[in-house]
Amino acid sequence: MTFDEGQGYVVLATIAVPLLAALILVFTPGSQKMAVRYISAVTGAILAALSIYIFTAYQVDGDQAQMNLRWTWVENTAFLGENGIALRLAVDGISALLALLTGVVAFAGALASWKIEYRNKDFYILYWILLAGVFGTFFAYDLFFFFFFYELAVMPLYLLIGVWGSTRKEYGAAKLTLMLVGGSVLIWIGIFAVFHQANIGTFDLPSLWAAGQNGAISPTAQKVIFPLMAVGCGVLAALWPFHTWSPDGHMSAPTAVSMVHAGVLMKLGAFGIIRLGIQLLPEGAEFWMPALMVLGTIGAVYGATAALTQRDFKLISGYSSVSHMGYVLMGLATMNTIGITGAVLQMFSHGVMTALVFLMIGALYDQAHTRDMKEFGGLAKVMPLWVIFYAIAGLANVGLPGFSGFTAEFHIFVGTFRTYPVFGALAIFAAALAAAYMLRMFATVFFGPTNPHWKDLKDLTPIERLSGAMLIASIVIMGVWWAPFTDRVGHTVTLLPGVTG
Repeated sequence: MTFDEGQGYVVLATIAVPLLAALILVFTPGSQKMAVRYISAVTGAILAALSIYIFTAYQVDGDQAQMNLRWTWVENTAFLGENGIALRLAVDGISALLALLTGVVAFAGALASWKIEYRNKDFYILYWILLAGVFGTFFAYDLFFFFFFYELAVMPLYLLIGVWGSTRKEYGAAKLTLMLVGGSVLIWIGIFAVFHQANIGTFDLPSLWAAGQNGAISPTAQKVIFPLMAVGCGVLAALWPFHTWSPDGHMSAPTAVSMVHAGVLMKLGAFGIIRLGIQLLPEGAEFWMPALMVLGTIGAVYGATAALTQRDFKLISGYSSVSHMGYVLMGLATMNTIGITGAVLQMFSHGVMTALVFLMIGALYDQAHTRDMKEFGGLAKVMPLWVIFYAIAGLANVGLPGFSGFTAEFHIFVGTFRTYPVFGALAIFAAALAAAYMLRMFATVFFGPTNPHWKDLKDLTPIERLSGAMLIASIVIMGVWWAPFTDRVGHTVTLLPGVTG
């Protein structure tokens, strides 16, 4: 593997820029609220530009890992050998797409938080620390730093929800944190088990991947360790039955945190199953993937059914996210190229789609101070642009051709039918339920009788329009132009161990 430090510094910048922004905000007076907003808007724009560059610069005919950078931290001491712990960063086709997702959602979320008045400086400091952790997790090629960045992305959620949230925010923040920490404990145990079994004195991920694939980590050990990694990461990916933190967290979180939480953070869990499961423990993955298929299918059907019974906009979207992450887990469990490619595409599609949904919910809630859809009606006459934006997100949600949801779900369904036809049929049933709860909401909220109580609602602000337009562009581009997305993801997926054609 070659090391291209010039390009590697671009990858490093995605971590350094938000941390630098957080540091600048620390020294910015809290009374300078507009300065805080402008610093954060510029930071979001830079991250979006960097993520677009990384995605477009990734060469589908090059090495699997590109834009490499390594700074050795600790080696040749105690139980660590050469390259024991190093800040090693690289980009593959999967992380290139997820970095693009993170950049777009981070910028949109930063703009969506423009309205925050209460301690907005502190909010943005935690927000940028969280996003530095997200980028670091996607690019880390060292197991120690993978876990470090993973935790850096998760921990700020407690304060972001507990301080700036609403609707049982303390309960939602505490439940979310306790369940995610429980998952992290399982991952931490799995990491030390892998390090002990490999016995090569390094946390370097490519070296550990080789150990998992050449038998240095025995098949028996892999079968024992894999559930620790899969369940530990699966908690963040809303793996049924460990999903219950997610709807409560969505309901309590402020708009930008809901956007990042559902749009990006849940993808860290599924990404972890790829990195620490399929790549690190291929024998364990082959043994346990049927169980993951069962749990993913239950999550997809259960989430859609639960969404059909809700009245709160955020709970509908929260359970919808559980359902769509079930699709992701089903795609991963197929262990074939088209299914796993579809799972990664679904991570992106669901990320931008659900970020748009939560942006629209926030725009409405900020004025109405209620999220009960039964209290609304005829909003197409009062907030036409809001309705158009929400409708686009809803159509992407149900997989309408021409939008990103179709691109992703088409791959997942085909991949699932190749290996588990019965579960493929259940996935399509879940998609039908998604159409039902979205059309129910359209009929009730958009085109029902106009509620005169809401006649003075204002349509989207210019900042909300800009945020929404970025997300809609992402939805449409993936929907009509598959190649840049499928080529990059497929370039990496075909090289995953144990994955069939």
